[in-house]
Amino acid sequence: MIKEKIISDIVRSQKEYFKLGGTKKLSFRFGQLKKLKLAIIDNEKNILEALKKDLNKTEKDAYLTSIFPLLCEIDFMIKNLKSFAKEKRVKTPFIWFGTKAYTVCEPYGVALIISPWNYPFELAFRPLIGSIAAGNCAVLKPSEISKNSSLVINDIIKKTFPRNYIAVVQDGAEEGQFLLEQKFDYILFSGSQKIGKIVMESASKNLTPLTLELGGKSPCIVDEDVNTTVAARRIVWGKFLNSGQTCIAPDYLFVHKNIKNKFVEKLKETITSFYGNDLLKNNDYGKIINQKHFDRLKNLLVGANIVFGGNTDEQSLKIEPTLVDQVKYDDDLMREEIFGPILPILEYEELNDVISFINNRPKPLVLYFFSNDKIRQNKIEQKTSSGTVCFNDTIIQLSINGLPFGGVGESGFGKYHGKSSFDTFSHSKSVFKNPFFFDFLTKIRYPKFNISLKSLKTILRFLGF
Repeated sequence: MIKEKIISDIVRSQKEYFKLGGTKKLSFRFGQLKKLKLAIIDNEKNILEALKKDLNKTEKDAYLTSIFPLLCEIDFMIKNLKSFAKEKRVKTPFIWFGTKAYTVCEPYGVALIISPWNYPFELAFRPLIGSIAAGNCAVLKPSEISKNSSLVINDIIKKTFPRNYIAVVQDGAEEGQFLLEQKFDYILFSGSQKIGKIVMESASKNLTPLTLELGGKSPCIVDEDVNTTVAARRIVWGKFLNSGQTCIAPDYLFVHKNIKNKFVEKLKETITSFYGNDLLKNNDYGKIINQKHFDRLKNLLVGANIVFGGNTDEQSLKIEPTLVDQVKYDDDLMREEIFGPILPILEYEELNDVISFINNRPKPLVLYFFSNDKIRQNKIEQKTSSGTVCFNDTIIQLSINGLPFGGVGESGFGKYHGKSSFDTFSHSKSVFKNPFFFDFLTKIRYPKFNISLKSLKTILRFLGF
């Protein structure tokens, strides 16, 4: 009951603070973005240590995936915020001579940001940057699973912002459920489809607009004409980054039958060159977040045709990068998102068969295609649907601020990153201004204006309608 009162007080105080109008001022938004940037820089050591404890991330990996992207996003937002917030004029017909039409972006109010455990800082702070830039107040609900990171997130926010502007609610599912019962003005959720449905159901009760980033099974296709060395390097990096616990990681691999055996050997060589021969003793190789997920992944390997890796260490919660061959379409590995260091490999001969397979499944968050053939690239782009399509690389598309990030269908809806973050947390309000002294131009709209339908149509055509 005490926690429920605290949560209610936070939301109430933020609504009151937002009504004062201070968060809407551009100077205020610039100031808060700069504060957040300095806070991230000042807490770099704490962030790196937390990610080491939660996910066994190296300093290099943690900086590249959790600190550097945030600093770039803040710099991008500061540089472009004036342009994003500027009113956009809309052309009006001649009949409305002297009028003014435009759209203006206004903040929703109080936003709820629910972030997952796999990239706890990046997926909490990146949407927060958009919320701040748009002029909202915000409540963050980081995952209780990545507990060390959540503690640091809370510490950073608590020391940087007043609670009636930005606050953190920690702990577990009970607190999360009570949060969802509050009347927020916008919700952004990143996580599983299962929890996403709960969030969406709760939001519907208050008709709260929301963005859902839900992941799914992202396919990766390797054509026969690729540079196998480079393709293997990029796929291994993207798949086993964060021990495969990445929502946009390649989930399964289709390889053309003419190069399949060769490519599998390249994958093996690349994994060994990246992580060494004894991966479980490599202190720089990441771990699975907890026992529950470790057991789930280990069970997926039961009865699988493992051609590389497959060893596990329950004490350290590590699972080797694992390649599984001779996978069937209805195997357990192909039913749900793997979210771990296991890569099922299938072969294909006709690209149309792969396209048909993908199109008969839920739309993926990302589709990866490795090929030098522009005709085949165009076919993939035009004949499949996914949140993002990426050619000849993995993961790296997230570094492009101008590219919106988001899903489609069961992989989610709504976009953020860069300008899309600002747009997501803003309501685009239409404004129309009409002076009194040109009323004679539009008298035809009034009931007493006597005119035939034929004449009316002629006048409207003349006026450009």
